[in-house]
Amino acid sequence: MTQAPTPTADTVRRLVRSLIAGGAVGAGGATGTAGPDVRPAGAGGAGGGHSTWWVGSRHVLRLAPDRETSVRLRRDLRLRDLVRPHISVAVPVGVVHGEWADGLAFTLDTRVPGGSAEEHDVSAVGEADLAALLTGLREVPVRQAETLGVPRVGPRSLEGLRRAAVGAVERLAAADEFDPARLHQLTPSATTQLAAQAGTAVLVHHDLRGEHLVLSPDGRVRGVVDWTGAVVGDPAEDIAGLALAVGSPAAVRAATLAGYAARPCLRGLWLARCDTVVRLAESIARRDSAPLPLLRVQLRRAWEAILLERVTELREEDEEG
Repeated sequence: MTQAPTPTADTVRRLVRSLIAGGAVGAGGATGTAGPDVRPAGAGGAGGGHSTWWVGSRHVLRLAPDRETSVRLRRDLRLRDLVRPHISVAVPVGVVHGEWADGLAFTLDTRVPGGSAEEHDVSAVGEADLAALLTGLREVPVRQAETLGVPRVGPRSLEGLRRAAVGAVERLAAADEFDPARLHQLTPSATTQLAAQAGTAVLVHHDLRGEHLVLSPDGRVRGVVDWTGAVVGDPAEDIAGLALAVGSPAAVRAATLAGYAARPCLRGLWLARCDTVVRLAESIARRDSAPLPLLRVQLRRAWEAILLERVTELREEDEEG
């Protein structure tokens, strides 16, 4: 198998110069003889994904590192066009796309102005924006999404995830990272009650992390980026993603505003909570300190008590009193 090339700043500059010469993008990002102003913006996707680069202040260049990611990157362009009429927040607009190496795709997109949810806190009005996003995703025609190649994915087993979380919280407790008693709320019978219901599959972004939500400084949600991981599946997965990005109370309030009942809201809440303890335990076991601060923040957000839990705590305190 041929080793895929590693994109460098010089690779990106040469590509952007060719796009400028071809008129696909203006030369506003150029910096004289040094060439276009390009800066790495990290890598997307669970396995490294596509390399992402800022081009000037108005564009984002994404480079697929392999053919599988190339397929998802090309699908992303078509999916955004399908989603755009149904949601009230912005999605990037594709300026030009092609191949940056043999069989490896690239897309140059407009940059949605704003910062990530890791930089800004979502406001009450921003929660309404998230509700509109979830409502719009539910309205996207599933058959059309699947025609574009969006895969259908079955719901995860919450009981299986709970069992994995039980072992994880024991390791976290030994490392003085987490109180295992907090997981006792999720019993085997509760996971049965919170199983995904048949016939509820919708288009799911499936990666609503903080870095993929674009917020303004006043807490409004201005856009959602990176649709390469989208699936047709369990809407609770997006509720779970929001719990990691903006906290469980805001995520549940937004989902409730979007018309979701208690079952998918609580299912999303516990998917997020179990995911966070499992991921943090795995990261600590690898002694990989790089993602630990973010994982700890996500764990704190996911385990914030929602209103129903707070009311229950107050009732228990009153009874004890």
